Amino acid sequence: MQKIRYYSTNNKSEQVNFETGLMNGLGSNYGLYMIAREDIPKLSPQTIDSMKGMSYAQIAFEVLHPLLKEEINEKQFRNILETAYSEEKILTRVHRLTGKTHIMWLSGGPTYSFKDYAARFFGKMLDHFLKQSGQRKVVAVATSGDTGGAVADALHGLAQVDNVVFYPNGSITERQRRQMTTLQDNIVAFEVNGDFDTCQVLAKRLLGDKEFARELFNDSERITSANSISLGRLLPQSVYPFYAYSRIAEDGEPMIASVPSGNFGDMMGTVIAREMGLPIPVIICGVNENREFPEFLRSEEYVVKPSIKSPSSAMIVSNPSNFARLVDLYGGHVYDQRDENGRVFQEGVMDIRPDIEAMRRDLYSISVSNEDHYVAMKEVYDRYGVIIEPHGSVGWRSLDTYLDGNHDRLAVIYETADPGKFPEDIEKAIDTSPEVPDKIVKQSGLKERIYRIDEPPIVKDDGSMTLSDEQYDQAKTILRELFG
Repeated sequence: MQKIRYYSTNNKSEQVNFETGLMNGLGSNYGLYMIAREDIPKLSPQTIDSMKGMSYAQIAFEVLHPLLKEEINEKQFRNILETAYSEEKILTRVHRLTGKTHIMWLSGGPTYSFKDYAARFFGKMLDHFLKQSGQRKVVAVATSGDTGGAVADALHGLAQVDNVVFYPNGSITERQRRQMTTLQDNIVAFEVNGDFDTCQVLAKRLLGDKEFARELFNDSERITSANSISLGRLLPQSVYPFYAYSRIAEDGEPMIASVPSGNFGDMMGTVIAREMGLPIPVIICGVNENREFPEFLRSEEYVVKPSIKSPSSAMIVSNPSNFARLVDLYGGHVYDQRDENGRVFQEGVMDIRPDIEAMRRDLYSISVSNEDHYVAMKEVYDRYGVIIEPHGSVGWRSLDTYLDGNHDRLAVIYETADPGKFPEDIEKAIDTSPEVPDKIVKQSGLKERIYRIDEPPIVKDDGSMTLSDEQYDQAKTILRELFG
């Protein structure tokens, strides 16, 4: 049996299995766990064709079991997936929009976001391994919108898990915030003075601070992550395109995937799916006005700039974590430069360039302006009578631009959230209010619990933000009060 091993993108000598990677969260030297291209299992065309008519859970088994079969027996794994992806809990829909273009709605879960899929898998797998070992974990998460609510919902009530969520003040909607702040119990939500990148640096620094974990918990490995830096979040995202393909493809026809992209988890999962054998000739990576990636493909220079607010709030990311995995897959290396205390002083340092020509063949990326989010939402509503939300509008505009308006090639757009989570943006675009999902209505009346990190971030000369020592010290003080 082939043993699947994952290495740190910043230290390839570190080789771990999935369980260890899940528990650690972050690889050594602040790297992300990654699998070598040649080690990614290949699925036969016959296996892929057999997925037609299978449930989401059954397809997830076919995709993920080759990666995990040495660590969990088949019956246990099937049970975990059937529980995580029960259609009563999370319903996936795919329908034709126009020509050969389809929309895959990944918004039918408990928090009405695509993040529910990976979060539920992460929670079930973490619970499985913790019960086997008797350990406890604190799961630290930074969120730009939907991740926090999905992870919090998936981990809420688990006996051996505490969840600490960091979200940027003023950059998420009230409905997104309440999905984190109203659960309480083992869910602790922090409002951070700064942007998502500030929150992400905070979560990564906490993950790497083994001395603080030892001081607080007498366990240097207590803290892990459920951000898309986690293997437990990355791998299940490779299932989405297989599911879409099973519903729309005929006779092995290749399928374009249009993936609205922020921290690049969905996109990286789709890259892995292609490496496993799914016939995807091009992955479209649409971003908002945080356009570092399309500018990199054009200029070959990766320059991290201050993050720009956008209607697609979950994609306000100027330095995507999973970019490190993508660059690694194409033979390069990028990392955040840190001082001896783990503080980032330069983001996105690329010391080994990837195969840029191969990336350009496989990936297409454009930036969608803030104004064009609303134009695209109105376009889809007026033409097809379908309400999409800001993230889906990036998926539509990117695909429509790539196809030059001719939707005669098989394609799927990932629609990543329920329009009811973005009522102001929908109303601005189409002058119609979307239906509000039931659970969101209920949460609107519940009491919130919020811990605030109000110390200011560091604002660089170019206007970008990063975590200050004062913010990190304040976070540690609150955590000592909560867990000490």
